[in-house]
Amino acid sequence: MAVQWKPSCSLRSPRAPLLTPSSSFPSSPASMPLLLHMAKRRSELSYRGHRFVVRSSSGAGSGSLESGWQRWWRPPEKGLGTSDVSLSDVLWPSAGAFAAMALLGRLDQVVASRGLSFTIAPLGAVCAVLFTNPNAPAAQKYNVFVAQIGCAAFGVLALAIFGPGWLARGAALAASMAFMIATGTTHPPAASLPILFIDGAKFHHLNFWYALFPGAVGCVFLCLIQEMVTFLKRNCKF
Repeated sequence: MAVQWKPSCSLRSPRAPLLTPSSSFPSSPASMPLLLHMAKRRSELSYRGHRFVVRSSSGAGSGSLESGWQRWWRPPEKGLGTSDVSLSDVLWPSAGAFAAMALLGRLDQVVASRGLSFTIAPLGAVCAVLFTNPNAPAAQKYNVFVAQIGCAAFGVLALAIFGPGWLARGAALAASMAFMIATGTTHPPAASLPILFIDGAKFHHLNFWYALFPGAVGCVFLCLIQEMVTFLKRNCKF
């Protein structure tokens, strides 16, 4: 009785000693070490061109973690303490933020008898976007108003469907994110409007008017102040 050895891999090396189907080995126990040795040798030569490199994680891992941390905690290219920022670049946006809150506070006094308020936290975030980086996508007027109106409407709709609670907050925020991504109108401050409505009982009586007031209407005043800030930054440098 003879044992026929057939190759199971199609990869060959021209220098590898091959065993053809006609080659045979006796089935005696003494011939088994020779068979195993030749099979191992063939496998090594056949896969010589396919190498797998296993690298130690002791040195490379620390470098990878360090580079990842640097990407995550990257200092700004431009900011306070650099020669690129002038005093006017700091003063005019700060003055614009003060003027915006002063104006909204004065409007609060006018509409307070009706239970309304212009001074809401999301408009403070809008000031930061409009005054500090007016060329950013989030500061474009189309993005500002579409996102403000859409996200506020989702807050009203979520409260009407789910009632107050975590489910309404989660659904409204998820819908707002999907809306901004789908329409290409990413404006981060608008994402807080649905949560403000769901948790703010004083806004519930506005119903779907909340889509316009106070978010979108307040942004009209902020955009007017932004134009003044941009004009002053461009023409009054010091």
